[in-house]
Amino acid sequence: MQRFLVLVSFVLLALGLSGCGYNTIQQNDEVVIAAWGDVEASYQRRADLIPNLVEAVKGYAAHEKETLTAVTEARAKVGSVQAGAAVVNNPQAFAKFQEAQSGLSSALSRLMVVVEKYPDLKANQNFMDFQHQLEGTENRINVARVRYNEAVRIFNTSIRTFPNNLTNNMLLQLPRREAFKAEEGAAKAPTVKF
Repeated sequence: MQRFLVLVSFVLLALGLSGCGYNTIQQNDEVVIAAWGDVEASYQRRADLIPNLVEAVKGYAAHEKETLTAVTEARAKVGSVQAGAAVVNNPQAFAKFQEAQSGLSSALSRLMVVVEKYPDLKANQNFMDFQHQLEGTENRINVARVRYNEAVRIFNTSIRTFPNNLTNNMLLQLPRREAFKAEEGAAKAPTVKF
């Protein structure tokens, strides 16, 4: 009889634990971490392209030193921001990472405006190759950010719904994750004048 009670206890315990959400929370956490890795890889690809792009522009636009310096400094700032999976658990570090990336995006936009002044540069095959690679990378960054935000949504939902919220509050205590947000001023459409 005692063996039967022990067996029933184990079966009940196994059934109780299967519905607690522990494994679901862990799986969702791993998806967020993997998605963050994709975001970082995309941003790293962009950072790796920038020196070549700046060098291609430098030969044509030597007197645009201020813009070239701004791009180089923005890239250096991005490199100085501590990245890694720990960023997703720290809202301040996440905001700092996003701010640095936004600064680099802004500097690159200014660089592309400068390029418009130099038709010979726009026709240069090396520059065109770098520009196409950069455009593709920006698309990859957008896709990675969307996937990351979806993983964050699923994770945050999983730690806030019953019974997973009990498991998270008692055992794991994982914080909500921050999603990427639109950059400041993104809601206002840019003004185009011809």
